[in-house]
Amino acid sequence: MIDALRGAPLLSGLSDEQLKQVSAGAARIHLEPGSWLFSQGDPSSRFFFVLKGQIRLFRLSPDGAEKVIEIVSPGQTFAEALMFLNAPRYPVCAAALEPADLIGIDSRTFAAMLRESVDTCFLVLGTLSARLRSLIGEIDNLTLHSAKSRIARYLLEHVPPDRQSFQLDVRKSVLASRLTVTPETFSRVIKHLSDTGIISVHGGHFTIMDRDTLEVLAELADRRELAEMPCAHPRQGVF
Repeated sequence: MIDALRGAPLLSGLSDEQLKQVSAGAARIHLEPGSWLFSQGDPSSRFFFVLKGQIRLFRLSPDGAEKVIEIVSPGQTFAEALMFLNAPRYPVCAAALEPADLIGIDSRTFAAMLRESVDTCFLVLGTLSARLRSLIGEIDNLTLHSAKSRIARYLLEHVPPDRQSFQLDVRKSVLASRLTVTPETFSRVIKHLSDTGIISVHGGHFTIMDRDTLEVLAELADRRELAEMPCAHPRQGVF
């Protein structure tokens, strides 16, 4: 258990004694595909470290519609911010996309350990700050860019400049929800990109054929120009 916990960036700086303290209240959890870890509104007593598989975090509207908020992969933690709230409840649902192994860490035990370690407090703050920056970027992405732009950005994020292709590791319907587009819109955009020779798609295997055009569609050039301008963005330097 201790060796597994040490693999979490949030816990990597802990001493052996601290890891023993955390592991005492931790539990291993296995989920089959589609199994729920918790529901929106359930009392929050643990946060989680993913060892294997993927977990989708999503919210349900009153009419049952699902919006995927995040897809959590191995090596990542989630729900740790809730330990700082009084009587916390999970604001989302969590379910396995594929067979998944996790470690559930007792929030009270971890919070007690934080009171004894300033260095660990800064590690947690750094993790939460990085997540906040990511969420701000996502809000910009959702509000300022079209569905085609969001999909183009996703593809570019998963294929670094030194590569051309990647294997989609989530269902297209889940990815569409994550990008806040309908499955029909997602399929239509992917078909257009494929028909125009910008990408090639074989099942879940995506290959970028024309990166320059894809970057134009993703509006990355405009973003780079803004980043080079001092005070071009009202949120620059805030976090």
